[in-house]
Amino acid sequence: MASDSLAQISNNLLYSSMAVYAGAMYCYAAELAFAPRRRRADEPPVVTDRTLATVGATATSYDAERGTGRDEPTATTAAPTGDRSDRLGRIAVALTALAFLLHLGAVVLRGASAGRAPWGNMFEFSTTGALAVTAVFLALLAKRDVRYPVRYIGVFVILPVLLTLGLAVAVLYTESEQLVPALKSVWLVIHVSAAIIASGVFTIAFTQTVLYLVQDRMEKRGGGPAFMTRFPSAAALDRAAYRMHAFAFPIWTFAVIAGAIWAENAWGRYWGWDPKETWAFITWVVYACYLHARATAGWRGRKAAYLALLGYGTFLFNYLVVNIFLAGLHSYAGVG
Repeated sequence: MASDSLAQISNNLLYSSMAVYAGAMYCYAAELAFAPRRRRADEPPVVTDRTLATVGATATSYDAERGTGRDEPTATTAAPTGDRSDRLGRIAVALTALAFLLHLGAVVLRGASAGRAPWGNMFEFSTTGALAVTAVFLALLAKRDVRYPVRYIGVFVILPVLLTLGLAVAVLYTESEQLVPALKSVWLVIHVSAAIIASGVFTIAFTQTVLYLVQDRMEKRGGGPAFMTRFPSAAALDRAAYRMHAFAFPIWTFAVIAGAIWAENAWGRYWGWDPKETWAFITWVVYACYLHARATAGWRGRKAAYLALLGYGTFLFNYLVVNIFLAGLHSYAGVG
């Protein structure tokens, strides 16, 4: 019997997380808006005579006081970090972490209210999938790779998270209840959790791919908005998107295989070309072509990016259209 009180607390936590996510997105956007034009981490430093004079004078004074005869780093060689833009970015990261904790609490309590894994319908899959996107983003932030300033894609990550949660609560919401008999299996945890993790990584890769296309256009034009200098080069964004796709693809492959095994246990056949199965396979094929083309045909840049966008488009079609509008054995959306 589902616990109404736990389900209500879960809903309240979810609404709270959405409010905090909105604050984080505002701060990420403000960070970009107030960001001065600056050198990207993957560009060579620009050294002027004035800079050399300043650094040299500081180093000489330091040596005289300490009595050392070797060059040592000085404060003037470090980039300033206390500007308004940087503070807004740090606030945004803190708010993202807080929103993630509230969001995680909402997902856990949703499962506890029904005594099962919290992804038995479209509402629960959507909220957990959005949680996976934030988790991947926070993991990238924790890596602290100065060559790839992940924080500056924050607004483009939090926006789809908020849109997904908004769709979940406004259109896909379903009361907490027990699973239909076909879903009562250990494969629910194995298959769906893999699909959720892959969806989170694919979403980050999609964001990087779109930003690559924008950055590539700006570089070819020889200029653009000042905030675009906060992002890595187009080549760096292209490499980062490829790595994320390469990481997500085996997980998606496992999800498809696990789904086939679950189908055999539930319906007595591994594959029946149900709409959900078909589009999951189409998504797999498109991403396989993307990775194969990059590895063997030497595809780089825009051609590969368009193929990656097609893959994410098939994923979204499977998530939104197939789940809601196409009837099949996987019709567990709980809406319509």
